[in-house]
Formats: sequence, structure tokens, C-alpha cells
Amino acid sequence: MCPEETRFSARCLVRLTVNGQSHELEVEPRVTLLDLLRERLQLTGAKKGCNRGECGACTVLLDGRRVNACLVLAASAEGCAVTTVEGLAQDGRLHPVQQAFIEHDAFQCGFCTSGQIMSALACITEGHTGSNAEIREWMSGNLCRCAAYPQIAEAVAAAARDMSASEAA
Repeated sequence: MCPEETRFSARCLVRLTVNGQSHELEVEPRVTLLDLLRERLQLTGAKKGCNRGECGACTVLLDGRRVNACLVLAASAEGCAVTTVEGLAQDGRLHPVQQAFIEHDAFQCGFCTSGQIMSALACITEGHTGSNAEIREWMSGNLCRCAAYPQIAEAVAAAARDMSASEAA
């Protein structure tokens, strides 16, 4: 064990916007975006599942792109905008993707749901909802232990239709 005075201790200042709110935090360089969100900002919607980027439970949007927050160092999110599942509802109304997940019973235990919702939103905005097969392919990075995949695909398709209809209106 290193003597106390020789241990390396570093901090970095991270400025980012999370769900529209600016934050300036001092963190160790090794802290992941997921840990910053959960432990420092108390935003626990993104789940720590595998902590290796394999399950998608920690999916958030980073400057509009879906990422596994467990694989992103918080320091690399400097100056970025992060959207978590907590930031989707507006004025007490659920986002159309959240509403579609409820209406299509697209969850059972709920552990993966926030990551599924964030990935679904990205799937829709990226334009990957042309067919059930396309939705399943673009959602394949998000695992569901309860195997609610048919309902998830239905919810994504329904949300895509709802969002397209509201944009047209």
C-alpha cells in the first residue's frame, strides 16, 4: 500500500447540462457518466446493470445520441447535454414513448425500462422504425430479462406514429 502522501489524487471539473439544467461538478477522472448521474445528481433512472455496456440499462442521450453511460467517462461529457429518462416528461405529461410503453405493457420487472425508453426515443428520432424487424435490430443493444420484446417493439412503433402525427399537426 502506498504511503498516504504518495497517493495520486486528481480531480477534474466537468460542466454539463442534464435534462436542461446546468451543472458544474468536480469528479475523479475515472468516474463514469452513469456514476455521476446516479451518485452525484441523484438521477437513478439509468440503471447499473452489467456495468460493461452489454445490457443497455444505463442508456441516456448524450448530445442527442444514445450511449451506455457506464462506458462514458464523466470528464468526456464536458460541455455536453445529457438527457435521462427523468427529463422526458414535460409539464406533468409523459413523453409519447413513456406513454406508449405503459399502453403496450412494454415492461414487466421494470429494471431495463428506462434504458429501453431512451433507446426507443433514439430509434425513433434516428428514423429506424420502418418495420418490426428494423425496430428490433436497432433496439438490440437493450436487453430485457423478462423478454417483453414484442410489447417493446409495439410500443416503439406506436410512439413513432404518435410523434409523427403530432409533428404533422
